[in-house]
Amino acid sequence: MSTIRFEFVAQDHIVYEGDVEMVVIPGADGVIGVLPRHAPLMAVVVPGEVMVRTAAGDQYFAVGGGFVEVRPDKVILVARSGEAAEEIDIARAEAAKRRAEEYLASAERDRSPEMRLAMEAALRRSTVRLQIARRRHGGGRPSHRGPSFAEGES
Repeated sequence: MSTIRFEFVAQDHIVYEGDVEMVVIPGADGVIGVLPRHAPLMAVVVPGEVMVRTAAGDQYFAVGGGFVEVRPDKVILVARSGEAAEEIDIARAEAAKRRAEEYLASAERDRSPEMRLAMEAALRRSTVRLQIARRRHGGGRPSHRGPSFAEGES
């Protein structure tokens, strides 16, 4: 099978770089599946799961949102954050989720709208990270429905 170059770059490191048979990315308008010789495309990426298929098998990554550029010979994903499933610290992700849930559940009236939005985004990111890490550590395979997303994501 032919391949396409995939570069996944987070703010502070290169998450993945290599030739792949397919990449699946969570886009703001839906899941984007990219094969070699795909038509050019630019899209917003939402927090979710990135799946990379190579001859050696499938690999899964968490992405914290960003942008993707697809060219016929290359896919470049530039993201706020990204990490391979095996790199996710479950305890840290659970703590982040708990903090965001506690903040959002509090009834204090002096909370800024910006902070609420930031906490909602943190909750989505931590939920996605936990889904990916638990599937990886549990040895489970993804469902036939494709990449998983936090509630409210599409």
